[in-house]
Amino acid sequence: MQDQQCLKPSLQGRNRSKNTSLALPEIPDKIYFTIGEVSKLCLLEPYVLRYWEQEFPQLSPTKRCGNRRYYKRDEIILIRRIKDLLYEQGFTIEGARLKLDSDKNVSDSVDVKSTVLMKNIVTQLENVLVELERD
Repeated sequence: MQDQQCLKPSLQGRNRSKNTSLALPEIPDKIYFTIGEVSKLCLLEPYVLRYWEQEFPQLSPTKRCGNRRYYKRDEIILIRRIKDLLYEQGFTIEGARLKLDSDKNVSDSVDVKSTVLMKNIVTQLENVLVELERD
C-alpha cells in the first residue's frame, strides 16, 4: 500500500519545472475558498501561497478565527497570474511584483479614461434630450 502511494506524482515536483501548462481546474462558483482548496485549484502547495502573501502585497486573503485564510475568486485569479509570471514566463519575484504593479497602473488609467468617456457620452445625450424637448 505504501509503495503505491510513493508512485503518485506530487505537486512539488511539478512546480519546479518550466512546463506547468497543465490545465488548471475550473474555479467553482463560491465566495470564499480555504488555502487547501486554492492549493488544489492552482496546483501549488499551501506553503507557496503563504510565502507569496509575504512577497506580493497585492495578495492579501481575509484572515478569520485562528488566522485561517479565506481567498476570493479574484485572489485565485491573481495567484494563477503570479504562477504564470514566475513559472511560465520566467520572471523573478521582484520582476513579477513590478509587472503586476504596472498592469494595475495601466488598468487604473483605462478605468479613468472610461469614466471620462462615459461622462462625455452622458453630457452629449443630455444635450440631445434638451434639443428634442425644445422641438
